[in-house]
Amino acid sequence: MGMTAGEAAAATPAGRDRYVDFLRVASLATVVLGHWLMAAVATGPGGGVEIGNLLAVRPALQPLTWALQVMPVFFFVGGFSHALSYRSVARSGGGYADFLRARLRRLLRPTMLFVAVWGAGALLLPVPDVAARLVAQPLWFIGIYLGMVAFTPPLLRLHERYGWGAFAALSAGAVVVDVLRFALDVPYVPFLNFAFVWLAVHQLGFLRADGRLRFPAALAACGLAGAVALVALGPYPLSMVGMPGERISNMAPPTLALLCHGVWLVGAVELLRRPAARLLRRPRVWRGVVAANGIAMTAFLWHLTAMLAVYGALISLGGTLPAPAGAAWWAQVPLRVAAATALTAALVAVFRRAERPPAPTAPAVRRETSLSGPGAALGVALALLGVLGLSAVGFGGLLDGHSATLIAVRVTAPAAVLMAAIGWALVERAGRGRD
Repeated sequence: MGMTAGEAAAATPAGRDRYVDFLRVASLATVVLGHWLMAAVATGPGGGVEIGNLLAVRPALQPLTWALQVMPVFFFVGGFSHALSYRSVARSGGGYADFLRARLRRLLRPTMLFVAVWGAGALLLPVPDVAARLVAQPLWFIGIYLGMVAFTPPLLRLHERYGWGAFAALSAGAVVVDVLRFALDVPYVPFLNFAFVWLAVHQLGFLRADGRLRFPAALAACGLAGAVALVALGPYPLSMVGMPGERISNMAPPTLALLCHGVWLVGAVELLRRPAARLLRRPRVWRGVVAANGIAMTAFLWHLTAMLAVYGALISLGGTLPAPAGAAWWAQVPLRVAAATALTAALVAVFRRAERPPAPTAPAVRRETSLSGPGAALGVALALLGVLGLSAVGFGGLLDGHSATLIAVRVTAPAAVLMAAIGWALVERAGRGRD
């Protein structure tokens, strides 16, 4: 607590895997840049503002998603970190509730601050509905990550017993789901792949933590070959991110093609591990990674707010936004990205304190009560549903009854916020245990 990035970097234990920290930062930075570039905002024929997707405007760019859709890398890194964290908590005498509380604090504190600020803004200011919906969409990632944290203890036990067999079982579940989805058109079953696909990628992080992720070239080749075959021969679209209006998406719900894509990316980044490790031993480079890790989640939460502010400024200055993917549009890209970077940095400076873990206020060793585990499980489930619900409905019409469908349940923004807040409170209470 209270360390500068330089001090934290200098205090890094010799055995720390610096490459994992780098991958966490690099994957989130790639997602942020991708969102900024994919936003195809233009002035319509009647002078109105139209927001589209660059990959839909220029489908020829969709193969780039095979390198730039890097959320699987972040979830892979999450599996590595969760395995080490849970084992550390268990060695110190803690339990499930302690683990959840420790992992969720740094995730939910900045998230709930973001929700509070945007919720107040949507109530008090004339925020356009499209903006109020757009800024909430990346919260789906937070929701999925909460699920990964919640399932870490049981899946880690399966990993410790079966190793690659646990990954194979989750992958087989993704295969079965896609067969039921595409061959038999079974309703609702496709949503199970939010668990099977992403938890399979997460499981690769467990294997990495135990040094069992060998032969990365073979892993990358098999994943890439599988993704190519599925897209070429099956019903899977080329893009590894969702496209507006498409009938089938590889992302929502995730597909077997996206799982193969994740396997290919994990193998690819593992191939770069040794040269990257040499680079990360340089003090200046490592200080930059440490500093970026301290603000990564805050930057992720606020980057779309910054992007919308940039476009809002351009519109308010009376300029006509050029047609997406044209020469004038590409010429503006460096200016827009630089401005969005500067605004994101300003927002991070304002809100970064929420990402810092709070100072401990209770003894390090606690004894969980018999209800701590179930209470924490209920809390993380409510937080997950609330965050996912808010990503679907957005901040628009907070008091007007606007709703969206989360799988088969209609959810409103106030209900989603309430679930997330109650869930977070339950995890905090359960994690305190009894002295």
